[in-house]
Amino acid sequence: MATKRISDEQLVEIIEAAIFVAGKPVSKRHLKETVLADLSVSMPRINNAIEQIQTHYQTRGIKLVAVGSGYRFQACASLAPWLANLWQERAPKYSRALLETLSLIAYRQPITRGEIEQVRGVTVGSGIIKTLLEREWVRVVGHKEVPGRPALYATTSAFLDYFSLAGLDELPPLPELQESKINQLLSDPSVRELSE
Repeated sequence: MATKRISDEQLVEIIEAAIFVAGKPVSKRHLKETVLADLSVSMPRINNAIEQIQTHYQTRGIKLVAVGSGYRFQACASLAPWLANLWQERAPKYSRALLETLSLIAYRQPITRGEIEQVRGVTVGSGIIKTLLEREWVRVVGHKEVPGRPALYATTSAFLDYFSLAGLDELPPLPELQESKINQLLSDPSVRELSE
């Protein structure tokens, strides 16, 4: 049982350093179970410390942000033109087909490959699904209870982390026209038959 007590200032320092050196997003629970395991620290104190760190970095070149799997430090987007010069290799370019497929999975999950093809109006190449699975942006979350039992795809916390989202509710809203068209297509019985 953790009995060692620390000050709020020490708690902020420990959490700030732990998130900084972790190399990947760190959740509050993971902080409590690892670096803070031997200390008597409540979740409200951890929440308060994280808020203090976020406030401290509001006027800096980096921010403490919440993403799908926890908290991480990241550079402000406004600094991208200068920071891009640090890397010689360019960010990967993704095809329109891959991005459309990923968008449909993100907004309509869980969704089958057949449903994606019906909305897009073209076949989804196996390479697209393979790439999304390899990047760990999507995963199979089950199988639809229809003949053939097609896989149901959904996004992962790695997807949220990559796009700096804390949750799916942070996705930008779909334009109403496109959303109503997608809903219409997905509710059309003939579409359901084709996707099955």
